[in-house]
Amino acid sequence: MERQSAHESLREVLDLFDNHVHGGIDRRRFVERAARFAVGGLTGAALLSALSPRYALAQEVAPDDARITTSRESYTSEAGYGKVEGLMARPVGQGKLPAVLVVHEDRGLNPHIEDVARRLAVAGYLALAPDGLTSLGGYPGTDDEGRKLQGKLDREKLILDFLAGAKHLQGHAACTGKVGVVGFGFGGMVAYQLALRCEGLNGAVPFYGMPPAAEETGKLKAPLLMHTAEHDTKIMEAMQPWSEALMRGPNPTKYAFAWHTYEGTNHGFHDDTTPRYDEKAAKLAWSRTLDFFADRLE
Repeated sequence: MERQSAHESLREVLDLFDNHVHGGIDRRRFVERAARFAVGGLTGAALLSALSPRYALAQEVAPDDARITTSRESYTSEAGYGKVEGLMARPVGQGKLPAVLVVHEDRGLNPHIEDVARRLAVAGYLALAPDGLTSLGGYPGTDDEGRKLQGKLDREKLILDFLAGAKHLQGHAACTGKVGVVGFGFGGMVAYQLALRCEGLNGAVPFYGMPPAAEETGKLKAPLLMHTAEHDTKIMEAMQPWSEALMRGPNPTKYAFAWHTYEGTNHGFHDDTTPRYDEKAAKLAWSRTLDFFADRLE
């Protein structure tokens, strides 16, 4: 019984942290509410520090990894915020490649998402990770400040910035013309939107992103591989009507789709920089993602 109680307390702390990182409560309220879970001399502030990202410790592919080359790339988003900058990563010594657009969460292009782009380059892709905060000076160096900045931006314009990024890749000199998108949280929502809006997109992989309304399924333009966390309540509630609508569609096999929910996981389970990380689920989801891109982009 004690073990179950500790497990439930951890779930509550993670849910509280998730509410904080997505703008539901500010730092002060998190610290106040987390205080009741703090034991053994811990404080609410210490819990927040423990849950916050550890980018250097979780880095999987270093920026100077000899297998890849990286550069800063910019493109124009005429319907969005104008100029968008980001990280481009690709394997060394190869010709034209299929490409993947990597869409960050609700805090700008942080080191973890840059690392995801480098992982894709190691896997053989031309990977572009735009910074949705370019118009405000770019990722400010911390996720808390990044969330504040992104909260000032119009969501539709941000979606259009990433849509422009996918089109930029489709016409890129180093790209075969085949393009996919992977996104996390806010980026997962964007991945869904690109699957509805981007002509010629070859595949979309939303990680725990809010799906579109069920009636939007008729607009789908690309195959989907959807990853969700069992304990991500709001996303799971929204996924039920969305998935049912996909199955009821006039031609449910026109665009292949798959939905995987990972038992015992929380929102953000793929992010290996925080305690929400679930190694088993993250590795399985990433393996499925690479298989999906190998099938759809090559």
